[in-house]
Amino acid sequence: MSKSKKRIEAAKERAVRQRNYRRVRDRALARLGREYPDVYRAFFEEEMKSDESMDKKWLDLSGRTRTTASGSR
Repeated sequence: MSKSKKRIEAAKERAVRQRNYRRVRDRALARLGREYPDVYRAFFEEEMKSDESMDKKWLDLSGRTRTTASGSR
């Protein structure tokens, strides 16, 4: 197998592992959110405030940037 084919195969394997990890992580977060909604909401709010303090944008479901107390981002 040539070098480029080996790299492509390695990239494919890594992509599959990453996809599987994210899928499991998302399911675990959903379960935590259902079983501990108050704790999950508190952590979520902390992370959101942390992101906003670093000027990272939050999008709503329609894809528009979220309006915060400090103005539109």
